[in-house]
Amino acid sequence: MDHIPHFREMSIRRIVGLAFGASGLCWAASFGAAALLFFDTVQRPALWGLMGAGLGLMAIFWFLADRLIRARYLDHRSLPARPEFYDFQDLNQPMHWDEISGADLKSLNYVVFDTETTGLFPSKGDEIISIAAVRIQNGVVNEVEVYSRLVHPGMVIPKDSIQYHGITDDMIKDEPPIGEVLPSFREFVGDAILVAHNAAFDMKFLKLKEQATGITFPNLVLDTLLLSVFLDHESHNHTLDGIAQQMGIVIEGRHTALGDSIATAQVFRKMLNRLEGRGITSLRRVVEACSKIEHVRKMQENF
Repeated sequence: MDHIPHFREMSIRRIVGLAFGASGLCWAASFGAAALLFFDTVQRPALWGLMGAGLGLMAIFWFLADRLIRARYLDHRSLPARPEFYDFQDLNQPMHWDEISGADLKSLNYVVFDTETTGLFPSKGDEIISIAAVRIQNGVVNEVEVYSRLVHPGMVIPKDSIQYHGITDDMIKDEPPIGEVLPSFREFVGDAILVAHNAAFDMKFLKLKEQATGITFPNLVLDTLLLSVFLDHESHNHTLDGIAQQMGIVIEGRHTALGDSIATAQVFRKMLNRLEGRGITSLRRVVEACSKIEHVRKMQENF
């Protein structure tokens, strides 16, 4: 029952309400049967059966409600999206665009990445616990040669964050810290253009580790969130889920770093086609288009 989309999309409040209503009817039937037992000795076996059936159905309804509530709690689609952060251009964006300004967008090399973290505020001590990336070369998403690592955050993972990514303390207890992971990630990225959804969020975590690790990412960064605002400014849903649904992309492994990286790469590949359809065929023009979005809020100082 919890696999039927109609029930999976119910709010927890509605599930509890329906369970109360159904169990109330069962309780009324059971109470009525119990009352009749004192007056009808002929039908007593049938009344006992009716009362037992009512109590049994009540137990079944609450069991199903518990299953549905647990499914909704663990269903990533029911979780709120990350807060949207903008103005990643301030994170030391490189200024050598002239070197590739004439190249076709699909001919460039991209690394699309995502992180899972202990929380939403890197400036307040939250840490990376998973980082993954995939390449786009010649307009093709390479899902075979990928980068995916778990990271020990040096702290206990808050329970509230586990419901998002499913990563527990036991899963990362033997994993290396971020200082040992970033060199291999830096090697995987190379001189490719970095792409992420809500890129300022992920880049902030990397930026804060520069001094301690000596690993920097001077790569140019593109954000599918800003590109979505540019391409569909009339839309009010620029979450990864919303964009993927609009494009007909099924996200496998939502809220895992690798699953979200692959989904973002597929989204970005389709965005390249739309950008070319608008006559935007160079990287410089993509960056300029994003920078001209006036109505996005600047929230970087909040995290």
